[in-house]
Amino acid sequence: MAHRLEKGGRLIDRSQPLGFRFNGRDLEGFEGDTLASALLANDRVLVGRSFKYHRPRGIVASGAEEPNALFGVGAGNRFEPNQRATTTELHAGMEAISQNHWPSLDFDIGAVNAAVASMLPVFSAGFYYKTFMYPRAAWKHVYEPFIRRAAGLGKAPSERDPDSYEHLHAHTDVLVIGGGIAGLAAAREAAASGARVLLVEQTAHWGGRALAEAETRIDGVPAADWATARAAELEADPSVVTRLRTMAAGLYDHGYALLYERVSDHRPGTPGAPRHRLWRVRAKQIVVATGAIERPLTFAGNDTPGVMLAGAVRDYIRLYGVCPGRRAIVYANNDDAYRTALALHEAGAEVVGIVDVRHDAEGALPEMARALQIPIHEGRGIARARGGKRLEGVEIGRLKSGTEIGGAGPAETVDLVAMSGGWSPVVHLYSHCGGKLAWDDTALMFRPHPEAGAPLGPDGEINTRCAGAANGELTSAPCLADARMAGRAAAEAAGFTPGPELPVPAVEEPAEQPVAAHWFTPSRDKYAHGTKHFVDFQNDVTAADVRLAAREGYESVEHTKRYTTLGMATDQGKTSNINGLALLAEALGAPIQKVGTTTFRPPYTPISMGAIAGQAAGPLFKAVRQTPMHGWHAANGADFEPVGDWERPYCYRREGESREAAVRREVLNARGHVGLLDASTLGKIAVKGPDAGVFLDRIYTNMMSTLKPGRCRYGLMCNENGFLFDDGVVVRTGADSFLLHTTSGGSDRVAGHLEEWLQTEWWDLEVYVQNVTDHWAQIAVAGPEARRLIEAAGTDADISADALPFMAFAEGTVAGCPARIFRISFSGELSYEIATPAGHGLALWQALHAAGEAFGAMPYGTEALHVMRAEKGFIMIGDETDGTVTPQDLGLHWAVSKKKDDFLGKRAQSRADLIRPNRKQLVGLSTEDPAEVLPDGAHAVEDIDAPKPMRTIGHVTSSYFSPTLDRSIAMALIERGSERMGETLLFPVGEDKVIRAEVVSPVFYDAAGERQNV
Repeated sequence: MAHRLEKGGRLIDRSQPLGFRFNGRDLEGFEGDTLASALLANDRVLVGRSFKYHRPRGIVASGAEEPNALFGVGAGNRFEPNQRATTTELHAGMEAISQNHWPSLDFDIGAVNAAVASMLPVFSAGFYYKTFMYPRAAWKHVYEPFIRRAAGLGKAPSERDPDSYEHLHAHTDVLVIGGGIAGLAAAREAAASGARVLLVEQTAHWGGRALAEAETRIDGVPAADWATARAAELEADPSVVTRLRTMAAGLYDHGYALLYERVSDHRPGTPGAPRHRLWRVRAKQIVVATGAIERPLTFAGNDTPGVMLAGAVRDYIRLYGVCPGRRAIVYANNDDAYRTALALHEAGAEVVGIVDVRHDAEGALPEMARALQIPIHEGRGIARARGGKRLEGVEIGRLKSGTEIGGAGPAETVDLVAMSGGWSPVVHLYSHCGGKLAWDDTALMFRPHPEAGAPLGPDGEINTRCAGAANGELTSAPCLADARMAGRAAAEAAGFTPGPELPVPAVEEPAEQPVAAHWFTPSRDKYAHGTKHFVDFQNDVTAADVRLAAREGYESVEHTKRYTTLGMATDQGKTSNINGLALLAEALGAPIQKVGTTTFRPPYTPISMGAIAGQAAGPLFKAVRQTPMHGWHAANGADFEPVGDWERPYCYRREGESREAAVRREVLNARGHVGLLDASTLGKIAVKGPDAGVFLDRIYTNMMSTLKPGRCRYGLMCNENGFLFDDGVVVRTGADSFLLHTTSGGSDRVAGHLEEWLQTEWWDLEVYVQNVTDHWAQIAVAGPEARRLIEAAGTDADISADALPFMAFAEGTVAGCPARIFRISFSGELSYEIATPAGHGLALWQALHAAGEAFGAMPYGTEALHVMRAEKGFIMIGDETDGTVTPQDLGLHWAVSKKKDDFLGKRAQSRADLIRPNRKQLVGLSTEDPAEVLPDGAHAVEDIDAPKPMRTIGHVTSSYFSPTLDRSIAMALIERGSERMGETLLFPVGEDKVIRAEVVSPVFYDAAGERQNV
């Protein structure tokens, strides 16, 4: 039985007891405990149920590799599911509940799955694909609800999270990941060169495995004391930033790292402190010193509560003063596990024996065990672990071959098995950023192989290297030597001259004999209860599942992973990967290096959704952008609507006035007198550089390099599939500089689009892109009196028709404000768009309104803008386009150059589907009843009496009532639209209602453009 020792426990403070609750029962631990160590101290061995079979499961590990002990932690609005008990620090009043069972942990109805699985193959690998195919009609009502109820772990929180989260951006010369002896040594060497060092450790303590290794001494002191002293030196060094409780979630190209800091989980609700912090780090060099993970052994019943990793057992004894069992057996293929036998003996447990698969257990550590009269069973294996909700005993047999275990062997009554199948370097992060691995047939591990491929920086040099156990150096002396070299190499690669070499630590520790390859222990009776041999505890994958995948043709390790779920989800193969690969290799008759590894994906361990969101929650989830004139709009009757991220006036309502009446008034006033529009939301992107013209020729469908300075040109952007992406007016502001106008909701998207092509395809062009949308306020002055209004406000620019013709621009001042004056029009009227630095926006707006009183000026909103553009037949991105529309579909052939060799989308626009004659084309629609407005999205049909679902030939893209024409107007995309002029189309808009509309030109008003060119 697990229990708290009377003394010992390096990390706990016995003077500070902490009360907590597990599954509604009051328990007690100490400051410094993890939830796992506190549960073991209270003899809570059964902590959960397995995902698929609902088998009883206990704590296996002591760190982030724990596959079983996933709990819901916290209560109410601080509840969070799927927290690893082994990495969750205990705090006073903690509430924890076990998962994946009903109605209770001790009595779980789902355990019937295990019984069924022994009779039917429905829970074997791939059973989802084999079981739920027929009958098809049952999928939606039977299979899918069942799968959804069974899928997933834990419950999602139901209350609003009260905590705050934040993001932090940092730059450093050298990032060292891991605070064990290797990480500490690498950080010391890098810092000695003068480099800025960021050292992070995912746990709450420096030292890593050294904290639990009593048999190792460095520089004459216990390894734990050496690590503590080195950490204190680094914390005092001003060139080093240290962070505990900070996990490296992922490494990416060019030294980019994502770190996850648990700031106050151990002190929930700390005033002024975020709960979690997400770091975005750019490092010149990265040293990965993440250590190694112990592998379990695969034998029958190896998932029984009480079967644990040997290194974890040591941790609980020496770090937390908890002995996980009173009568124990150690099962191993390596010398390191003997340290656990020594620790158990030291803790007062009865070690009934060490079962070693090797036939010659010789060396310092086995001799130390023999000196304590601990029996060693050589060449033997555990045939089966017996027990249900806790371990009761084991059967031991002599290993005869990979498929047989012989002899009756002793049956030992034990409550703890400490198993060790060797150690695997934690190469997840190194693999994230492209590092390659090689199989070491002596050490039985995949280890980093820089010669085959290492992560590179922008200069083509290696920028990420592994150190210590993460590099395959599992014993202390070579581990420290390797880490010191990695730290010096990183500092030198970051541009620093390495300082004088620091003293080489003197290491004293027992020598170890080679590990033996042992991937599977057969059982005597494959039909006996508990004979499942688990490879992946978290996903309930057995050795039989892996072999079945091989038999059924899944020879690729990636296919096997998906077929069996081996190493998937939050586990990412931490304890299961190597055993699974070895079993697959054996089944395929291939060497393990030929089988290869699966792809490790970030994050290394799960990170909270709150950390991902940071401060982008609640009102900040999607910040509302407002123009410099927003306050004026609000004070003058603006009725706002969201446009992309912006809040824009839909219309300006007067007292007692409806929206429709306000829009009608604003349209007629702009057509008859003059209207003012806040166009500041219009996307504005500056493009500069010697190759700017060449670049824009590739981006736009028409020529931009021939545009003369001081002139404007309407342009279309397409994606590589030939579909219209954005549109707007391009202004050439200088010989090598352009200003691109985009849609209000498209500026960020377009800026990203430009940068993507510059950085990934046309990196040789000298071009610079800057989104300047927020830098400028922009005001449209539209209507017959527009020119007179601007002149009355005062300008030093000549804005006469001859000096500033349509599609030209000038610079000067308006009403004393610096301004760019563009002669462009989205209303079809005489129009000027005046851009001024954002700080002058409100002053210019007010000055124009004051000057416009004499001319009947009124502000108009987005709906009046849309009505006027539709009257002119101008398209709107997102209305007339949906991601499948080409410029040719919209009648914009004139804006697609036939002279250019290439532009984005040119080749795609010659594909058969994009040039077929029955594509939908833009047309205008005139309803038979002038007062009847077609609904947006209404579909046209050719045969109203056709059976439902009837075939449609197109749909309405924009529809308005035109105050100018005193009738409804609409634009639509209709099959062969240009051939249907004068035809009447039918639009069913309800159960019994059909609207008839004639196909007409989409330009309803001033087709010759005389008003905008006046």
